[in-house]
Amino acid sequence: MKRAFNKPATSCAQQVAILQQRGMEIANPAQAEFYLQHLNYYRLGAYWLPFEADHATHSFKPGTRFEDVLNHYIFDRELRLLLLDAIERIEVSVRTQWAYQMALRHGPHAHLDATLARDWRNWVGDSAQLAAHVESSRENFIQHLTRTYAESLPPVWAVCEIIPLGLLSRLYRNIKPMATRSAVSRTYGVDPQVCESWLHHLHFLRNLCAHHSRVWNREFVITPETPKSKPQVLRGQFQRGSRKLYNSLLILLHLMDVIAPNHHWRQRLTDLIDTHAMPTGAMDFPPDWRTRAIWQGEAE
Repeated sequence: MKRAFNKPATSCAQQVAILQQRGMEIANPAQAEFYLQHLNYYRLGAYWLPFEADHATHSFKPGTRFEDVLNHYIFDRELRLLLLDAIERIEVSVRTQWAYQMALRHGPHAHLDATLARDWRNWVGDSAQLAAHVESSRENFIQHLTRTYAESLPPVWAVCEIIPLGLLSRLYRNIKPMATRSAVSRTYGVDPQVCESWLHHLHFLRNLCAHHSRVWNREFVITPETPKSKPQVLRGQFQRGSRKLYNSLLILLHLMDVIAPNHHWRQRLTDLIDTHAMPTGAMDFPPDWRTRAIWQGEAE
């Protein structure tokens, strides 16, 4: 049986005192109080969880400092921004490939052809969502095309610019002609099934980042499929059974190497880890990760 919630609200000063009572070292209580005013005690709790000696009493391990908890939080925030930077570039690339292959093989309005869909019911729902994005768009080029031409939706190379990653993932997954799906996935050196899985996972990861949710030591509900043979550089590199961030980073590194060969994203990531002296095991990094080919930037 559920019981009534009877915990009282506490001031930020009281929250600092509670942390101190539980064994956290706080050299500057006023500064800690300031951060709690802007970051929320409940939010920071996820970052001091690894420092707890006993979760039942919420007592901290000896030597736990507020500064260390804050360092974990700042790392995670900067990591989310870095992840969004890569996912944005990947999303734009996949939008482009989806539109290019659909238009080239099936015509400018291929997205209106239900016979190209693997699942008609999904096509109906996705088409309605696509139409809603077009109707609500304030982009000048979308408004011009809808005013000028008789088709119910603008051509595929235009609508691709306003569809979100989740819808893009579903539209790609629902392409019936295998040659078209394969043409898109081949751009990234993977099979269509792997490409579908990766897009679905990246949509999930992007939403976590966009809504400021913790990613550093999170166990993901939606995990990416492990490629069996290609790309060669990722063969044997995935942490099997892992639900944490490391496998996602492998995907982002590979895709960034494909779409932006001269990127510095890999170095920015390793610099971020080093700057904050973050223990990578919480993200399921293998002990020898720095020496592996994908982290050295070696091409296939």
